[in-house]
Amino acid sequence: MLEWLRLRLLQVGRGQKRLMQVVADVLLIWLSLLMAFMLRLGWDDLPRWDSGFLWLFFFAPLTALPFLVRMGLYRAVLRYIGNEALLTIFKAVSLGVLLFAVVLFAFNSEFLIPRSVIFSYWWLCLVFLGGLRLVLRQFFLGDWFFSDLHARARVDIPRVAIYGTGAAGNQLLAALRQQHSVLPVAFIDDDPALHKRVIAGLRVYGPASVESMVGELRVSEILLALPSVSRGRRREILERLESLPVHVRSIPGIVDIAAGRVSVADLQEVDIADLLGRDAVEPRAELLNRCIEQQVVMVTGAGGSIGSELCRQILQSRPQVLLLFEHSEFNLYAIHTELQQQIQRQALSVELVPILGSVRDFSHLLKVMQLWQVDTVYHAAAYKHVPMVEHNVVEGIQNNVVGTLNTARAAVEAAVTNFVLISTDKAVRPTNVMGATKRLAEMVLQAFSQEAELNGPNGDSVPVRTRFTMVRFGNVLGSSGSVIPLFRQQIARGGPVTVTHPNITRYFMTIPEAAQLVIQAGSLGLGGDVFVLDMGESVQIVDLARRMIQLSGLTVRDENTPDGDISIEFSGLRPGEKLYEELLIGDNVSSTEHPKIMRASEELLSWPLLQTLLMRLNRACDEGDCEQIRALLREGVKGYIPENELVDLQYRRRYS
Repeated sequence: MLEWLRLRLLQVGRGQKRLMQVVADVLLIWLSLLMAFMLRLGWDDLPRWDSGFLWLFFFAPLTALPFLVRMGLYRAVLRYIGNEALLTIFKAVSLGVLLFAVVLFAFNSEFLIPRSVIFSYWWLCLVFLGGLRLVLRQFFLGDWFFSDLHARARVDIPRVAIYGTGAAGNQLLAALRQQHSVLPVAFIDDDPALHKRVIAGLRVYGPASVESMVGELRVSEILLALPSVSRGRRREILERLESLPVHVRSIPGIVDIAAGRVSVADLQEVDIADLLGRDAVEPRAELLNRCIEQQVVMVTGAGGSIGSELCRQILQSRPQVLLLFEHSEFNLYAIHTELQQQIQRQALSVELVPILGSVRDFSHLLKVMQLWQVDTVYHAAAYKHVPMVEHNVVEGIQNNVVGTLNTARAAVEAAVTNFVLISTDKAVRPTNVMGATKRLAEMVLQAFSQEAELNGPNGDSVPVRTRFTMVRFGNVLGSSGSVIPLFRQQIARGGPVTVTHPNITRYFMTIPEAAQLVIQAGSLGLGGDVFVLDMGESVQIVDLARRMIQLSGLTVRDENTPDGDISIEFSGLRPGEKLYEELLIGDNVSSTEHPKIMRASEELLSWPLLQTLLMRLNRACDEGDCEQIRALLREGVKGYIPENELVDLQYRRRYS
């Protein structure tokens, strides 16, 4: 019955709802005035209705309603009414009662009213008008006493506990109570002063009581409402919750909430960055802006994982023009649409230019850079998936090496000031073609930095004024093809979770942090610099998989727990894959003014020698001679030792 009434009232038109509120307020004002007289005089001594007493009931609403209307009380949506509406009621009622009393005592000499009646009338109006709206808010939200009892009696509805009693925790509680999809039963908080207290109807438990609380209240999920705590602290909390048979989810970080990208009610799986417990260093504004602010900036591979995040970060530094250079039409459309919305939302004066094109087309690159007079290029276009490049060696060379050569030469021809290459830790002593191509791309830029001028396409000499910088880092969390999304999919399907090798380790960093450090490193370069980002400690992938399973509320099935939910299987190293990655070829590394960015000193080839090697490599690509390509890579790239047989699909098809 109550649910039917609630739905019917929600369907009533806005004008009718306002009229109902006005009628209810008039009745409550009359009731308040009548009760004020009764409290002072008693029922038997009330004035006669044929006296000026009746006139008061006509006059009272006329002094109160104009203030309620003027202050916008009837424009508020009752089910979302907050403390500001209660303050509005306080102001409007106080002004209305004051006007009522002034007029009454100044112009009414026939009918005398005790002053205590005015005071009682004032506080009764506050209680009735404010109380009505609080009751209706709870009623329209569905957070009603009987519905709450009904939810608690159901055994099929998930029961959840909220970790964090702050503003985010209370907002999350309100959102969950409105949705009725889960039943909040408890709070968890680290503050000992709050333990065993009750907040918003829920008891607060301390971390030491969580295990017993989960059993007693049949909790199946714990929601982390801690958007502003450090990653190190979140990691401590997650480690404490890992052993419990509950699913752990989290609300987004405070930055995403503040930026308007998500709300407190947007629950998500636990951020893997929290498991790593690595706190990002606050970026330096002067380094972020040095090569971007009020300049023309171009990003190649703008629709990729790193390229798109670079574009988001670059936009915040307010370039004059941002060129999105991308060969995938869909990826270009997606990032262009997103950035356009961001520009409109933040009222940024940035010209956004989407350009379809390939880094293998030198003339197109040169034309774009010259037309827009580009100041800074961030070169993120590359093939990065190790097994895929092993199966397509020639394409890997053409995109990663020739594409970088074309982009760099175009930058020199167009007199671009800054050029930043996004490199990888796989370029260090590579065991695969992808890593070797990225190291060779680095060597191209290093060689260019040693030259005063280069021969242009028409044989004329072009001075090298471009400052080339390379930034090398490891895996980024959540990028396309990374293990994290794969593990999530496998866990959702019920397993098994596949790991290539029990001892494989990787460095990880979040995409936003990587993009910020890339931009800052590019500002530090003097020319030919290879910068290495501090990736923290390497992570054992099998441990990462195990923790993801446990924080999903499931158990790992192995020899010790044969009845577990999900097993971890080892599939073997893929073609070209290493057990561990390195960030430095040698030990020659120096610090910079940024604590997370180091400058590496790497061996290089002069441009004449490298040019000869590239010409031979290009002929081998034209002939599809993958054996010769690997031999040339071994000759030019220090430390390149392929650990598997040649698996290029076209080459094997041709010679099988």
